[in-house]
Amino acid sequence: MIKKHWKIVTVLAVLILTLGISYFYYYQYVPKTDIVEVTDTIPTPREIVKMYGIPVDSFTVVFDVVKRNQMLLNILSGYHLPEGAIAGLIASDQKVFDLRKIRAGNKYAVFLEKDSAETLRYFVYEHTPVEFVRFSFLDSVTIEIEEKEVINKRQVAIGSIHTSLWNAVVDNGLNPMLANELSEIYAWSIDFFGLQPTDSFCVVYDEQFVDSISVGLGRIHAAYFRHSDHDFYAIPFIQDSVESYYDLEGNSLRKAFLKAPLRFSRISSRFSHSRLHPVLKIRRPHHGVDYAAPAGTPVQAIGDGKIIEAKKGYNNGGGNMIKIRHNSVYTTAYLHLSGFAPGINAGTFVKQGDIIGYVGTTGLSTGPHLDFRFYMNGRPIDPLKVEAPSVEPVHEVNLAAFDSIKTVTLKLLSSFPAID
Repeated sequence: MIKKHWKIVTVLAVLILTLGISYFYYYQYVPKTDIVEVTDTIPTPREIVKMYGIPVDSFTVVFDVVKRNQMLLNILSGYHLPEGAIAGLIASDQKVFDLRKIRAGNKYAVFLEKDSAETLRYFVYEHTPVEFVRFSFLDSVTIEIEEKEVINKRQVAIGSIHTSLWNAVVDNGLNPMLANELSEIYAWSIDFFGLQPTDSFCVVYDEQFVDSISVGLGRIHAAYFRHSDHDFYAIPFIQDSVESYYDLEGNSLRKAFLKAPLRFSRISSRFSHSRLHPVLKIRRPHHGVDYAAPAGTPVQAIGDGKIIEAKKGYNNGGGNMIKIRHNSVYTTAYLHLSGFAPGINAGTFVKQGDIIGYVGTTGLSTGPHLDFRFYMNGRPIDPLKVEAPSVEPVHEVNLAAFDSIKTVTLKLLSSFPAID
């Protein structure tokens, strides 16, 4: 019995010893394979950075500006170009981009191969802050005009008038073009030559940015102007596929005529039946309004119409003069011009806001100014007292939609302190 137990113990001991040797051998001598944990994550490829639609990492990029009297071929001659590139450029279609339009001071970029020759493959010229021209010198020469991404940022401008709208905009650190936009929206409703220190404004608008640089203004979403103790609202509304601005009653802010034929000038002499003439030193009628402005200041047609006179010369002291018939009732005249805008002749039809000429001092004049005259049924009237009818108001069928837009606009404006 004892021998039998002894045999069992002996067998178990041999078995344990065998397993121990096998375990030791496996972990000491058998090569191991690393265990990699498998996950669902897929490595993200590195993002390709592009500039002007060109992968930047593939090239050496050099930036510069066009120098004075420098032409495109002069710039390109400083780089190693592929064979036949210049000939291909000269033979390229000039309708895409006129090579003579490259201006001094504008930026450009050249993209060079990362090799010993540093061959030029792309040339990009910034024609405007938004538009650029890409010249490709690969298998053949190609020219493409494209635009940078424009980002609209919602802005709010609030200001008070102390001297002028222009100064109020600049003094508040706002985009100067905002003064132009407001003067166009309220061209008839508000006399910008008669602003008062108690006047104020609030505008909600989009400002356009390219590469973090402001390049202009976008849409005006709402505007309010406090002038001479009266409130002037500008409600944007689309009617007949055209967006315009209306007052609270749905009347268009765009009238038959602009309030003045030029911007940001001053009135130096008013309509009078007996004015002391600055040159002749005698009293005689002055049936117009004189706007003092620098020579060359653009003069606008205050309304649509047909030019019935475009005379150069002395013209009884009026100098170079343009006369526009707007309809069967109203005619306007513009005197002492230095010259006419291109295409302006008797018989030409013009639109409201078109540039027709430039401030001068021709004829009997002591200095550069515009003598602006207004006639009603052939009789001279004071331009500052003309009350022309509005253009079409919001149609009755559109009033419900307009009221909805008006409610949203007023709520937007009321959230700013200028409208308290």
